[in-house]
Parts: sequence; C-alpha cells; structure tokens
Amino acid sequence: MDNLLLFFAIPVAVIILSAIFETIICCPIKIAGITFAIFLIVAFAAFDETFLIFVIVYTLLAYLAAWLVKLWCERERNIQSIQDLIDEANCGVSDDNSNNNCNSCWCNCNNRRFYK
Repeated sequence: MDNLLLFFAIPVAVIILSAIFETIICCPIKIAGITFAIFLIVAFAAFDETFLIFVIVYTLLAYLAAWLVKLWCERERNIQSIQDLIDEANCGVSDDNSNNNCNSCWCNCNNRRFYK
C-alpha cells in the first residue's frame, strides 16, 4: 500500500467520518466499534496481517476524534443553555422603562438548535 494512503488519506477520512457519525450516533465507543469492524473486514479481505496494526491505530483515532466532537458539542450545548438563562432573566427588562413583551424572548429560546 502506498504510504501516503496509509499515513494521510485514511486517517483524515477516519477523522472526518468519525466526527460526522458522532453527531448522529452520539457515542464514541460505538463509532470506534464500527470503525474497527469495517477495517478488520478490509484487513482480512484485502491485505496481510501487518495491516492489523493500522486497524488498531485507526480505531483509536476514530475514538479520539469522536470523543473530541462529543466534548465540543457538550460545550456548545452548555453555552447555549447559559445564554438561554440570560435571555430569560433579561426578558421584560429595559433601560427606558417601556412595556416589553416577553414573547420575543421565548420565541428566540424555542428556535435554538439543541444537540442530544
């Protein structure tokens, strides 16, 4: 196998696909298991046993990428929750003492995206 494929193309593809699947499945261990199963089948079907080392490395890389995406999504969700609390606390408060309608705050809170 070409070294560029083993050390660049496949790892980049594993990182990208792990990040995408993490947003769908939301479990880094499942992502690593799926990656391991796919590469294990490919290793025995198309390559020799030396490719098994790469299978383990790619599995660890998939887990690490999925775990980092999970942390990032949780951080974004926490920031969004804090922002929603601030929006609710500021609802109806203004500097000019005008009569504000809280519906705009609730509308903004309900239109936000939430990750599972």
